[in-house]
Amino acid sequence: MEQEQKNKQSIAWAMVVVLGLATAMFGYLFTTQKQELTQQETMVVEKARELAVTKTKLDSISTVLDAKIAEVERLGGDVTELNKVKEKLEADKLAFSRSRKVETNKYLGKIKEYEKFLVEKDEMIAQLKLENEHLVASNDSLSTHVGSLTSERERLVQRQAELTDSVSTFTVANKELSEKVSKAASLRAQNLKILTVNSRGKVKDKEEYKSKRVDKLKLVFNLPENELTAQESKDIYVRVLDPEGAVLSDNATGSGEFEVDGAPSKFTTRESIAYQNNNQKVEMLYDNTSQFRPGKYNVELYAEGYKIGGGNFTIK
Repeated sequence: MEQEQKNKQSIAWAMVVVLGLATAMFGYLFTTQKQELTQQETMVVEKARELAVTKTKLDSISTVLDAKIAEVERLGGDVTELNKVKEKLEADKLAFSRSRKVETNKYLGKIKEYEKFLVEKDEMIAQLKLENEHLVASNDSLSTHVGSLTSERERLVQRQAELTDSVSTFTVANKELSEKVSKAASLRAQNLKILTVNSRGKVKDKEEYKSKRVDKLKLVFNLPENELTAQESKDIYVRVLDPEGAVLSDNATGSGEFEVDGAPSKFTTRESIAYQNNNQKVEMLYDNTSQFRPGKYNVELYAEGYKIGGGNFTIK
């Protein structure tokens, strides 16, 4: 009887050892699989443009953070700190998407902080897993745990596929946006001449004019060739600034408001030009309803929210 009891104890210890080894093996396989997916994610993100890289990394961190929050909740841990970091990350993503001039270095620094935080949380998750694994008391419960790990691995694979699709979609959208910005920035007004027209229709080209002899302004300039710019209708906006810097505007003569650098601004006059990509000559006429006061006036030309040229003239 004593020998039989010892044999039973030996068998029990052997089962404990086997269960422990199996638990360690599946934990190792899960960790290895997760690391491989993270490396694949990094390789995909690194192929995107600089802006796409930053945006994608923020999205990737958000995805991983969501997974960790879900995992900690599943393991019965406290997710208060994780939720606070999640709120801060969403605020950074919103600020990044709304910014017209993105400082990528600033966000790369934030990304490093978030990545460091995620690494620290890995240790907490590992500890929670260890505590949960110690609660496993039978082969059936171990099998259930292994099944859970397998499901988690499959979910991570699915998330990786979804992230890859998201990166591809964002890369295409970002490429289209970059091309549009480049086209708008490439439109330029060259050889701008500011001429005056009196009441009899006589045109003069001088540096200084007498106020009583100026009834209209005539702007003459060229739009140079640029293969990146689409041949389509372009709205050319003119701002005439008086000696104090105020924009001359009169709704009766076609003045209004438009957007410059994301902020509303007044314009003096506007005209639609059919851009032909052939160094075309453009002429615009502004009929001032009030007499020009003495002083130096500045003329600014805009298209699609960007300044494309400018000049000045003086009224004696």
